[in-house]
Amino acid sequence: MDQRNSSSTPANAPSFASPMIDAHPLAFTGSGGEYFRVWIVNVLLSIVTLGLYTPWARRRTAQYFYGHTQVAGSPLEFTAPQGKMVKGFVLLVLITLAYNIAANTGQDTAVALFLLAGAVLAPFIWASAMRFRLSATRWRGLRLQFAASWREVYAASWPVFALALVWFGVFLGLQVVTPEAVLDDETGRKMPQITASMVALVALGLVLSVLCIIRLEYNYSSLLVLRSRLGQEPGRWKPIYLDFVRIWGATAIVFLLSVLALGALIGLAMHGGWLALGKAPQLGMWLFVLIALAFVGGLLALFLASAPARAYREARMFQLLWDNIGVSQVARFKCDLGTGGYVWLRIRNLLLTLLTLGLYRPFARVSEYRMKTESVTLHVKGGVDQVAGTLVRQQDGGLGDALADAAGLDLIG
Repeated sequence: MDQRNSSSTPANAPSFASPMIDAHPLAFTGSGGEYFRVWIVNVLLSIVTLGLYTPWARRRTAQYFYGHTQVAGSPLEFTAPQGKMVKGFVLLVLITLAYNIAANTGQDTAVALFLLAGAVLAPFIWASAMRFRLSATRWRGLRLQFAASWREVYAASWPVFALALVWFGVFLGLQVVTPEAVLDDETGRKMPQITASMVALVALGLVLSVLCIIRLEYNYSSLLVLRSRLGQEPGRWKPIYLDFVRIWGATAIVFLLSVLALGALIGLAMHGGWLALGKAPQLGMWLFVLIALAFVGGLLALFLASAPARAYREARMFQLLWDNIGVSQVARFKCDLGTGGYVWLRIRNLLLTLLTLGLYRPFARVSEYRMKTESVTLHVKGGVDQVAGTLVRQQDGGLGDALADAAGLDLIG
């Protein structure tokens, strides 16, 4: 069973004699106008190079946001080697091309092998990316490390394999409960029947799939925190699996309410459109236009309906994590991000981005990042200077730095 206090203090952990606890709100010093210049150059060069500039663009973006994030008065640093980012990007491009060639040329065996290899290697890819990102993060000369072993990574990845078993069981069950097809007198063809047991079996598979996905997110989040190191101090983790389930459940409710509200507005608009259409002299032309608009509007409506739910989940998950994690007994974080304020900011940014054909996107990203960053406060026991000095002395020497730099590739976006 999950426990609230799942981390432990190492026996050789250093003691910080001073009982003083300093509070340091995080700050972001960047601006939308500054980031717009970084963003537009990245976009233009990515277009000119047909996407080959992507790893350089990602590094420039990370360096901008890291360099303008102040933690206890000192900025973060992103020190990832450009070469490793390029290697990871090239590797993903080659794998994607090979898969598409196999799929488009009808090589079913090769496609199946790609999918199987993807499932087996997914935990490796995730852990490799986490090692890369944490080892590239610096603060006051301190390097973050992800110290999970491959055994721990694959043990935490059991929901991936459970998900495959769930749908294997669903397909076997469908073969058992599916009745024989009935001959249609009009067409002369046998038509399949859909029964209540078939629907129930698929519904059960969907519910179990969602629970597996939530469990995977929980396992990876807890492993990332608990097996991260700052100096020799491990992360501290308090959330439990049910916390994640509650957030996902609330997100589903927000999505349904958004769909109902937007559906009501669309219904009123369509009612007015049909009334106007009835008075139109050329019904055929207007009917075609209305159908085309309805199709495009339906796709846009579905995207807009999901926006509040996605923003709600992001805000709640950010609150949960940053309000319940810390660094051993040395430091902890507190978060006061307002869910309603963040949801409204995301909706406003989405509308402005659509109205400006995407040009508002860098300003939106900065405003969202600023709101989340500045909602977090770092509480340090013993004073920042004392703690940072102790952690630097704990940190591995040149060999440790070399091993950290050799671990991982930038394999996921």
